[in-house]
Amino acid sequence: MQRRSLLASLAAATLSSTLAPPAFAQEKRALRLVVPFPPGGATDITARALQEPLQRILGQPVVIDNRAGAGGSIGMAEVARAAGDGLTLGVATLSTHGVNPAVFSKLPYQPVADFAGVTEIVKAPGVIVVNPKELPVENFAALVKYLKANPGKVSYATPGTGTIGHMWGELFKSSTGTSMVHIPYRGAGPALNDVLGGQVSVYFDQVASSLPYVKTGKLKALAVSWPERLDVLPDVPTYAELGYANNNEPSWFGLVAPAATPATSVLRIQQAVAQAIKEPAVRERLAGQGLYPSGSTPAEFSQQIVKEIEKMKKVAAYAKIQLE
Repeated sequence: MQRRSLLASLAAATLSSTLAPPAFAQEKRALRLVVPFPPGGATDITARALQEPLQRILGQPVVIDNRAGAGGSIGMAEVARAAGDGLTLGVATLSTHGVNPAVFSKLPYQPVADFAGVTEIVKAPGVIVVNPKELPVENFAALVKYLKANPGKVSYATPGTGTIGHMWGELFKSSTGTSMVHIPYRGAGPALNDVLGGQVSVYFDQVASSLPYVKTGKLKALAVSWPERLDVLPDVPTYAELGYANNNEPSWFGLVAPAATPATSVLRIQQAVAQAIKEPAVRERLAGQGLYPSGSTPAEFSQQIVKEIEKMKKVAAYAKIQLE
């Protein structure tokens, strides 16, 4: 019930000004959604969940264009270079428009100047988990106490240097005044496997990935980044409950357009997405991946990107993360 209530409130915040579905002029030319990551991942799934409803609502073809590589930079550069004709959009993430600008000295795109924010699509709650056999702590406070008593003796895994998991881990360290050793892997799969195997004790993940192992007791969840407790993890407190509100923000996916895209085109897409994520089939498909439909106005999403970059820059400076 909590999750349904939360989802309803998130949707209502964005859609309250729309009393009836807007009418959309049909466009025969295809709308291209550039996904800056490979097929099959959460970013790709988000885009494909919108593909059919957007085609139907907008009355135009919608094609998915996967342009993976360089942590999402290749795909975002493709969007930045595209004509501002309302026919090209990019699926932006906390990685492409938060982490990358903070950790890379050079990017082939300007995360603010090169884009017009369209809307946030979904949020994805994060979680800190431990292997209970390797680190038998009962709760978040016990973990912090243990780490302070054993500085540098515990390691945490991430999908790689400069990833969201890495930034979440360093944010945790800076917020709690603790010390852990970062162990970067080449991808989320190998990182999670080694946490399950006991080679590494702590992992910062999205709830959807770790949840099956939490349910079976192979991993223990200590805190989630979400506005309130999740109904799938009702006994796990939020970071805010524990006094760490700065750690409580989840990951997210949204849409951006080339900077020159007319405001009328941006609003047309935003309204179509708002309508699409109200559909039960879309919400069910996204929820199956641990993705919670949200929505926002173009102005709100643009401001959110600026805020995320500044936050991640502070984390990168604290952890001395700088990549070429």
